[in-house]
Amino acid sequence: MKKEDKVLVKKKEIAKQLQAEIDALQGLGKTYSYAQQGFAPFSSAFPGNVFPLGTLHEFSSYTPDAAASTNGFITALTGKLMKGNGLCLWIGREKKVFAPALKQFGIEPDRIIFVHTSKLKDALWTVEEALKCEAFTAVIGEMPQLGFSESRRLQLAVERSGVTGFLHRNAPLTENSVACTARWKVSPLPSEATGNLPGLGQSCWRVQLVKVRNGKPHSWEIVWSANQFRQLKAKQALRPSFIEKQVG
Repeated sequence: MKKEDKVLVKKKEIAKQLQAEIDALQGLGKTYSYAQQGFAPFSSAFPGNVFPLGTLHEFSSYTPDAAASTNGFITALTGKLMKGNGLCLWIGREKKVFAPALKQFGIEPDRIIFVHTSKLKDALWTVEEALKCEAFTAVIGEMPQLGFSESRRLQLAVERSGVTGFLHRNAPLTENSVACTARWKVSPLPSEATGNLPGLGQSCWRVQLVKVRNGKPHSWEIVWSANQFRQLKAKQALRPSFIEKQVG
């Protein structure tokens, strides 16, 4: 390699590193080396083709089926993030997750701690304190309402700790702006049968990246298969699906 080419490569590496530092300062999360593995095809929508970790992701749902699909998708993302050895805290108002089923998403049930709170203020406090704890790989918080000032405190917490936060807002009164890197919506698609066998098949979702900072909003038709995200073929994606009720 010529000297000029080596200098050019070095400049590109420096520019890439500086951009990563700028992205982190803008709340786009940490650019961990393993962030590019396991998060395809979603990574392509984010700056540098890297799925942002150490930041906040917001999800909204309005129907029971959309809420269940959203929790399933969040669980799959968390499994990829934890890599089998991480630890997650899941905060919600009631028990909705069947713990043994977590293995389907690559998570051992004893790696997730469930906390149930009846009051929203208690849930917010628990989520904020958990996001400050570097022992957690991810924190999942279920709450209908979230103000901007409250979300900003959560964002500051993850910027300091590097913990990734997934916030699921089920049936919020309004889709107000919050301090998050990405806003998602997930709705169910008919499950994909395995080997033409009858009964429930593999989970399929329509995943919409509605808003992303410095990125490209996009949507995907996804099936969760063999512990991987896989895009549905065009013929499968055109099948009738449940319609998510939009509110607000």
